[in-house]
Amino acid sequence: MNSNHLNQTLVSIYKELHQNPELSFEEYDTTKRLKELLAGADVEILDVPIKTGLVARITGKSDSPVVALRCDIDALPIEEETAAAYQSKNRGKMHACGHDFNMASILGATLLLKEKQKELNGTVKILFQPGEESSNGAEKVLKTNILSDVKAIFGIHATPDLKVGEVGIAEGAPTAAVDRFEIEVTGVGAHAAHPDQGVDPIVISAQIITAFQSIISRNLDPFDTAVISITSLHSGNTWNVIPTHANMVGTVRTLNAKTREFIPNRMKCMAEQIAVAFGATAKFLWFSGPSATNNRREWVEFSNEVAKKSDLKVVPYPSTLIGEDFAYYQEKIEGAFIWVGVDSLFPLHNPKFIVNTDAIESSSKYFANLAENALLKLK
Repeated sequence: MNSNHLNQTLVSIYKELHQNPELSFEEYDTTKRLKELLAGADVEILDVPIKTGLVARITGKSDSPVVALRCDIDALPIEEETAAAYQSKNRGKMHACGHDFNMASILGATLLLKEKQKELNGTVKILFQPGEESSNGAEKVLKTNILSDVKAIFGIHATPDLKVGEVGIAEGAPTAAVDRFEIEVTGVGAHAAHPDQGVDPIVISAQIITAFQSIISRNLDPFDTAVISITSLHSGNTWNVIPTHANMVGTVRTLNAKTREFIPNRMKCMAEQIAVAFGATAKFLWFSGPSATNNRREWVEFSNEVAKKSDLKVVPYPSTLIGEDFAYYQEKIEGAFIWVGVDSLFPLHNPKFIVNTDAIESSSKYFANLAENALLKLK
């Protein structure tokens, strides 16, 4: 496939995917379309016990070694505001995180690898993963053991912070550990005119929220990086009643494993003791998500060299507190998580986020080169 035809094909596929976004674990039509495109290119699709998403395989001159390319396929519950000619057709759903770009790029890499199949020094598995936005799609894939023979894995993600032709590859943790918490404060309901006869869970919740901010500013090393965000607070249902309960939820993002262990213990102690001080109780629940991603130096240096040979500019990219369930793969398989510049004016998860389609072809070629060269390196 010549370069011009490849670019036109991939841009067309990208726009089609962008128009038809589906939420986590609802990606049935997306999966069906990807299978049609792969089957049309005579790419082998493996029988994997997952309801959405898929794993394809291209076997070269030998079965091993095996490397993998991974992209994510789900969208977000956001009403699109881009006014693009190919804007989302599905109301309240949008590819606001660039997973449509990720899919088009890895599909392009797959087509390029298929053309060179007889030259490959091993096998490439291509993972179109469901449910990344749920934070546990990768776990579901790993439970199938379909990646048990993979020796190196590479993940892609669009970023508006880099220009077309730039990639961001950082050693260590490019993305953060993502955890969730819930707190239920139980006080004593009363008439709003007589707060002295009750124990107000809203006032107590406010104290807890304020106290939590001191964990970051006063309990952590100033050079450490973490954030505690309360994202929802609900209590009561009318204007003249002090309610009995207040419920809050939020997220904690960390890059350091020890910090990740420390923060929930400190939060639990604070919430419970502040509640007791006011004559109430607080129930603290913690839900662990993916850990921080872990780009090892060997694969970062390798990815940098391949990027330069692919005529891409490597930009030192700072760690972000955005989460990525690609971390689950890196707990078992070495590899690199790589940011690809798409030159957008708006950030990820913004209703006006849209990628520059000029980045698709170069991204496809880069990830095809990564897979081909990784096989040589492992051989």
